[in-house]
Amino acid sequence: MLSPQSLLLIDREVAKYPADQKQSAVMAALRIAQAEKRWLAPETIEFVAKYLGMPTMAAYEVASFYNMYDLQPVGAHKITVCTNLPCALSGGSEAAEYLKTKLGIDFNETTPDGRFTLKEGECMGACGDAPVLLHNNHKMCCRMTREEIDGLIEELSK
Repeated sequence: MLSPQSLLLIDREVAKYPADQKQSAVMAALRIAQAEKRWLAPETIEFVAKYLGMPTMAAYEVASFYNMYDLQPVGAHKITVCTNLPCALSGGSEAAEYLKTKLGIDFNETTPDGRFTLKEGECMGACGDAPVLLHNNHKMCCRMTREEIDGLIEELSK
């Protein structure tokens, strides 16, 4: 279900815990699986759970709790906008509305060409840098003006 490379990465994470606590690596294992598959289909979550020797429901509970995990297919570029109150009051809501208009989609939607998915996110721990966007769960973009959003979308469209 996962490539040998991904399994090696998961094994490296499992090795950080006592032998009888393999399930402690579930967050890392789900992240690795999602990086390979681009989203976590039910069968992927089940595979990870079995690989770690834990109930599938326990792995699903983790995957469904955290917004970094995608339980449905997403575009090549997932943009998450922090709309938590401090960010919302500091331009996050306006940035979100601008992105919705610019991309022609709402939260939890993907552009018809499959390039962009727009998500609403909770606190990213950078309230003083609002508005904050997160690209594919890895790159944080701070103090995003309309011009900077335009530049980001242009760069990601190449």
